[in-house]
Amino acid sequence: MAALPTGSYPPATPYVAAPVVYGHSGVQFAGFWLRVVAYLIDGVIMGLGFMALFIPFAVMTGLTAALGSIHPGEDPRDVGALLGGTFFLGLVTIVSLAILGGWLYHAKMESSSWQATLGKKALNLRVTDMAGARVTFGRATGRHFAKLITGLIPLGVGFALAGLTERRQALHDMLAGCLVLRDG
Repeated sequence: MAALPTGSYPPATPYVAAPVVYGHSGVQFAGFWLRVVAYLIDGVIMGLGFMALFIPFAVMTGLTAALGSIHPGEDPRDVGALLGGTFFLGLVTIVSLAILGGWLYHAKMESSSWQATLGKKALNLRVTDMAGARVTFGRATGRHFAKLITGLIPLGVGFALAGLTERRQALHDMLAGCLVLRDG
C-alpha cells in the first residue's frame, strides 16, 4: 500500500472560477434597447400564456355570457350582483397564477443552462452573476422581484440605468448582483 504524499491534502490552492474578461472573446454587456426588445418578446409569450388560462376560465364560469348581457347605462351595482363573488375569487386566482407564472418563467429560465428567457435567448442575451457564471434560482428570484423596486422609480430611471452604467446594469441587476451579457 502506497503512503499518502506529505504536505497538505487536498492541495492548498482552492478552486476559483476564471473570471470572464468582458469586451474580449465576443462577450459584451447587453444594452438598454436589446433588453427592451427581449422584454417585449417575453411580454407577448407571457400574454399568450395568460390568455390560454383566461379564455377557458371566462367560458367555464359563464363570464362571457354575463358580460354580453351588460348594457350601456346599467347600474354598476347590478353588474356586481350579476357576476357575483365566484367571479371575484376566480379573478384573484387567475391573477395569482399570472404572478406565480411570471416569477417561475423568469427565475427558472434565467437559472437554467440557457441563462435566458425566450426573449433573451432570441437575442443571444444571458443573465450571469458578476463573475459571468450561471445564476442560482434564488438569485434569479431576487432579480425578478427586485424589478418591483426598479419599477417604483419615476420615469423608468431604474430601467434606463441599463443604458447609462458601465456594465449596462439596471437597478434590479445591481441589487441582485447580476449582469446581462450579449454573446456573439
